Amino acid sequence: MNISKNLENAARQFPDNMALMADSRSLTYRQFNTAANRIAKALQKKGVRPGDHIGLCAPNSPAWLCFYFGVLKIGAVAVTLPHAMTGAELEPVLADCEPDIIFTDKAKKEVLSALSCPGEMILETDIMFEPVPAVPGKEEVVSLDRHPDDVAAILYTGGTTGVPKGVMLTHKNIMTSAFNVSHNERSCETDRALCFLPLNHVFAQMHIMNATVFSAGGLVIQPAFNMDALLAAVEKFSVTKLYAVPTVYIRLLSLPDIKEKLGTVRYCFSAAASMAKEVVREWKAKTGLDINEAYGMTESASMVSFNHYHHHVIGSVGTPAPNVEIQIRDETGRVLKPNQEGEICIAGPNIMKGYLNRPEDTETAFWGRWFRSGDIGYLDEDNYLFIVDRIKELIITGGENVSPREIEELLYTRHEIEECAVIGLPDKEYGERVTAYVVFRPGRALDPADLKAYLKTRLSSFKVPKEFISVTELPKSSTGKLLKRELKRQVLEG
Repeated sequence: MNISKNLENAARQFPDNMALMADSRSLTYRQFNTAANRIAKALQKKGVRPGDHIGLCAPNSPAWLCFYFGVLKIGAVAVTLPHAMTGAELEPVLADCEPDIIFTDKAKKEVLSALSCPGEMILETDIMFEPVPAVPGKEEVVSLDRHPDDVAAILYTGGTTGVPKGVMLTHKNIMTSAFNVSHNERSCETDRALCFLPLNHVFAQMHIMNATVFSAGGLVIQPAFNMDALLAAVEKFSVTKLYAVPTVYIRLLSLPDIKEKLGTVRYCFSAAASMAKEVVREWKAKTGLDINEAYGMTESASMVSFNHYHHHVIGSVGTPAPNVEIQIRDETGRVLKPNQEGEICIAGPNIMKGYLNRPEDTETAFWGRWFRSGDIGYLDEDNYLFIVDRIKELIITGGENVSPREIEELLYTRHEIEECAVIGLPDKEYGERVTAYVVFRPGRALDPADLKAYLKTRLSSFKVPKEFISVTELPKSSTGKLLKRELKRQVLEG
């Protein structure tokens, strides 16, 4: 088994299909595979062997994908590093993964050069896209067969609980994810998926990139989110699948003619953060499209459960993906019944091999074969999964457990609110006090007393935030995920 065989299959079956599209250049599947072959050969000449760690620390581009698949072709491990990381953030990560070679750009090379950085650096601009050889097979590299449980990629978690951990994903993990996504979304070679989320992230790398290559579809690559660039790409490349985070959908809803601007899109998907029910309903009303939600994490190679195509249950993240099992357990490990809330535990061929160089953390993360997600949720009688909150984000005020998400869902029913985050802050009397940070839509700010009165009729008194603080923005990761831990740190540090 080797994930890169998906690229070879696509190049063989649909050689002239557009595979990678960007403003700078576009490649067919034949050209994509040829470029990956050349990189594979170049890496072999540099002495790269199966199992060696090869880093990728560059912005989204066709070259990034060619390098990734070139690494996998020769059985090496692609260590995908966040390009947004500072030198101080990268140093412990590089010490952990010890890459032999790092693919990067000029700006990040300067940062890496200042570190005690192991490995040779290859610049993005050094990858040349020459014409395809006239003689078929001249530069063919057949992907090295690997054991399904061999590590294919290492992705670093967002670090919301401290120093990032390297999640080791195997060829079997990634193949399972690619199949499940493609099958659920009814993907095919005529689809074109927009990818502006960073490719080092599990959502972009597994759910968008690997699943699209698996189905021989086209990838429209953008370096980052930009509203004008997104809309231009949809029109220019006839994008059929839109993948984004809640913030992007909220901003798109502000456009008066959004349905016409997304005329070619057949499928919308949101991940990386929970989507408010009110936003999903408004999107459906304005565009006629569902926003499909799912549940997943880096440790599960992306998706664990899906809302099925044309069968979307608002508020749920769907039923378990094929060959994936979900149980809800209490703090002792006892399996709970339907509609009982507990920790979401997952088993299946998509679950990671473990954390790099962290055997104790790996052991703690599992109950036997069951991965402990750290999320609270429940399964209903029809096996639909509902997320309640992160265990670590629960607020304990006056001895009562408060779910921030429950409050946020109600706040989002007010159309004056663009974004919000509810956190617990230290309080001498209650232990923690419930506090809401709110971003209002332009010119539509509300008085805190109005919000408090609105929630008092809908929530128990201990759940109603003691304070409502208006802010212009909330801290987010490079993928648009709301960073409540960072928000809390900023507040406490003043």
